[in-house]
Amino acid sequence: MRTFFIAGIGIAVFLEFLLVSKKRKSVSDRVLTVWMFWILVHLFLAYLFITGDIYSFPFLLGIEQPSPLLHGIFLYIYVAILTNQLPERKSLLLLHFIPPVAVYLYLVTFFILPPEQKIQIYRNQGAGYELYILIKHYAISFSGIVYVTWSAILLRKHRINISNQFSSLEKVGLQWLRILTFGMGGIWILVIFFRSDMLTLSGSVVFVFLIGFFGIRQAVIFSSGEPPVENGEPRKKYPKSGLSEEAAAQLHQALIRLMTEEALYKKSDLSITDLASRLGVHPNYLSQIINQREGRNFYDFVNSYRFEEFKRLIARQKNQQYTLLSLALDCGFSSKSSFNRYFKKATGKTPSEYSLEPAASAGPG
Repeated sequence: MRTFFIAGIGIAVFLEFLLVSKKRKSVSDRVLTVWMFWILVHLFLAYLFITGDIYSFPFLLGIEQPSPLLHGIFLYIYVAILTNQLPERKSLLLLHFIPPVAVYLYLVTFFILPPEQKIQIYRNQGAGYELYILIKHYAISFSGIVYVTWSAILLRKHRINISNQFSSLEKVGLQWLRILTFGMGGIWILVIFFRSDMLTLSGSVVFVFLIGFFGIRQAVIFSSGEPPVENGEPRKKYPKSGLSEEAAAQLHQALIRLMTEEALYKKSDLSITDLASRLGVHPNYLSQIINQREGRNFYDFVNSYRFEEFKRLIARQKNQQYTLLSLALDCGFSSKSSFNRYFKKATGKTPSEYSLEPAASAGPG
């Protein structure tokens, strides 16, 4: 078991080195760098406690106390950055760190105690600090529940947002971040209900593995699609005075004509920013047109064209020599999973269950 924990600490050290040495770090990279450092410190101290070696370094006693309060905060900030949902006033983020700072301030009197006395307090289950331990336990439980739930809500909103901006969700869906969020939730279940240091440390090591596998290679999603800022405030999604009925109708007609005549849907990574650029309008206006006049989001709008094109292709005898997947990729679907997902949504069947039907009309309507 010690080997497993040491491996986890080693991976954390390696990941921290990669993050520190990474050039052109994004904001999310910087947050992950700080978070990974604190995870590394927490794992190392937890390992020393489990082995009993911590008492050889009494000056380290107490440093670990606020750690469980910090991980939820970093999870929330990391998710908020990657999903473009940080508060408008970034300074408000500092308020989240008040509880862990308060813990350190409260423990100042503990830190200045003689080493022997600090060791005695720990070996006697925190004798003299019973009320603090009780309050901290409930604070950690509350913090874990709040920040994991908050992060899950942000991810749900993100799913809606990207459906209005991207025609393919594989690279921007952040499924791995859901895994990390619920992985963090699993660690808090261990903390709240089992209260086992060994189980919690094991869960933390697995969590480090997940971050190493998924987090560092995550690209920035909203690099060019963020809403513009006017007078220091983000522009509203659909400005009331932005489009007249006549202008909206003209933009809708131009959109349909562009999709039909130029078949832009065949571009697998087509985004609403790309399409808006071709039409010479702001992405917000185009999103408004698609949502209100088509009654669906950008993802469904583009993929409906891809699906109708797919049906036209498989209806032609000369295409029977090709696989369904190769035809789907020619229509703009980015992968087998995205094709199967939309196919099932549109027909209620999997592609293999689909029976050939007469060719569909020229467009999705």
